[in-house]
Amino acid sequence: MAQFNPKQITQKLAQEALPPVLLIFGDEPQQKIELIDTIRRAAVSQGFSERQQLTVDSDFSWHQLTDATQTMSLFADKQYIELALPSGKPGTQGAKVLSELASKGLQDLVLLIHGNQVGKDVKNAKWFKQLSQIAWFCPIYELKGTQLNAWITDTAKQLGLQIDSDVIALIAEMSEGNLLATRQELEKLALIYPNQRLDLQQVQDAIVDQSRFNVFQFIDEVINGNIQKAVKILQRLESEGLEPNIILWSLINENRKLLACYSQLKQNGRINFPALRIWQTKQGMYQNALRRLDEQDLENMQYQLMQADSLLKSEVPQKPYVLLSHLAMLFVPLPVTQLSLY
Repeated sequence: MAQFNPKQITQKLAQEALPPVLLIFGDEPQQKIELIDTIRRAAVSQGFSERQQLTVDSDFSWHQLTDATQTMSLFADKQYIELALPSGKPGTQGAKVLSELASKGLQDLVLLIHGNQVGKDVKNAKWFKQLSQIAWFCPIYELKGTQLNAWITDTAKQLGLQIDSDVIALIAEMSEGNLLATRQELEKLALIYPNQRLDLQQVQDAIVDQSRFNVFQFIDEVINGNIQKAVKILQRLESEGLEPNIILWSLINENRKLLACYSQLKQNGRINFPALRIWQTKQGMYQNALRRLDEQDLENMQYQLMQADSLLKSEVPQKPYVLLSHLAMLFVPLPVTQLSLY
């Protein structure tokens, strides 16, 4: 399988012809939008002047894709087809159609299939493996740290902005978790300060804090022991009106996973991560957490979480998000042996 990140595909398209198939899957929309736009421009420059767009939804029939691949336009002899497959799973009929396309080979046709992030079940499916033999596969992940900073730098350069490392850090912090917002802020800065080198004060005056987080990001920071970042995310979730019970359930679930990991490690000397549905990209986080937390920490955490669960099911405390912040501290662990639940 030829696998690349968005930047690598952009570089390849500047030097090579489009492959017959491109598989673009991920949950970060801005990178996906930019990459698909780049592929469209490459398709036009390589003679694929007409584009057909299909979406696999309740009204879709796989005959539409078959017909599209067999119908030549009066005005073009090359076809470029975009197939939106949101779930990443084509079903039995779709898998058959895609396998047939892969086996026949695609002449004068480029097929772009895109959707949300896919797991091993999809990557191991027959249709995916067959298409992968003739495809470029690009999984798209959320950008963090140096990757996010690099994306901000490149995007600013495209917009004619000159920014230093302290400005990059500020923009990353204030719009982390939402590249769409980051792009909008950079475009706004380009309009206010065209072709200028920006200082920190100019950006602080112009930018709006648009970080957007979700429970999954909160849990990642908790497991990593980054309590300051976790609390910042909690503040966001509170401002967005997220039900506290959803967050508490996530903490309880992570405590159960950590207890299961600890038990397996104690009994067998190793952890069966797949059985616990902890994927490879997350395994290091749990291993680090178990170096910080001992059995007493985990059992105290379990007790405090159960107490909080009973409370939230019977009544609503005045400041539930303060309670959630205290519970998150147990994952560090900070010396919080008893929590005030009222």
